[in-house]
Amino acid sequence: MSGSPANSTSIGILFGACAGALWGLVFLAPELAHAFSPLQLAAARYFVYGVTSAVLIAPRWRSLLARLGRREWLALAWLSLAGNTLYYVLLTSAVQIGGIAMTSLVIGFLPVAVTIVGSRDSGAVPLSRLMPSLMLCSAGAICIGWQALAMPSSGSLREQVIGLLCAIGALISWTVFAIGNSRALARLDNISAHEWNLLTGVVTGAQSLILIPAALAMGTATHSGLAWAQFAAVSIGVAVFASILGNALWNRMSRLLPLTLVGQMILFETLFALIYGFVWEQRMPAPLEIAAFALVVFSVLSCIAAHRAPKRAMAAV
Repeated sequence: MSGSPANSTSIGILFGACAGALWGLVFLAPELAHAFSPLQLAAARYFVYGVTSAVLIAPRWRSLLARLGRREWLALAWLSLAGNTLYYVLLTSAVQIGGIAMTSLVIGFLPVAVTIVGSRDSGAVPLSRLMPSLMLCSAGAICIGWQALAMPSSGSLREQVIGLLCAIGALISWTVFAIGNSRALARLDNISAHEWNLLTGVVTGAQSLILIPAALAMGTATHSGLAWAQFAAVSIGVAVFASILGNALWNRMSRLLPLTLVGQMILFETLFALIYGFVWEQRMPAPLEIAAFALVVFSVLSCIAAHRAPKRAMAAV
């Protein structure tokens, strides 16, 4: 995309905010379809994602095959696993087993992990300049987790530990995906961000075929027709809005922003997940949640300022 660096940064941030708004819906899915297991939710979501991607990419399939080598297919395979299938199963398990408390606290550190790794890239903003943003982000995550932990938990200590491990696994899985996907997009000059998203969808859909038998075998509970209809609606909605549209926006953003700023864009998912949660629970945010909201906003603004300062210095030179 052409334009000045400042315009590219602004457009990238806009894409990141829109992706976060769509991805925030993912945190509502386990609540909307709580009668179904994480494996069932993941299998259904990514099957729909795969079928939809295959339909959309069909007209350009032959052309894309000629531009894809073994390295690209391997990247698509492990990125689909790390960023979609494995991450969503772990995230949903963490929410359903350990509760939103631990999940929101652990996942809130995603931007910190991605930004720290990104600071090691050549030409990246030094970590010292990013420390104020990382500290604000960490404080916001702690506020979210502290507020959630203050609420009574119905789970046992064993369930809380399992939920915590699932949340940590989701954190690691998506951190690996964010870094790998950003670097893969930087290498690709003959495949658009939208085409890469659809290719990821096709591979993820293929992986979901392995999950479906296991999901059916483990899902022994009997559900009503209304429950199945709600499950189908949630799966289709999350696949189209979060996977197709959200991932497409994220890939466009990843090509416009450095990895150190890409990490901060994940905070928009947290912001919108909080907003959707307040609407779903029909309540106003608590003081700690308001503080977390403000800290997250200031964290993003601080990170943007840290990236613009070097650009102004280069322009002066």
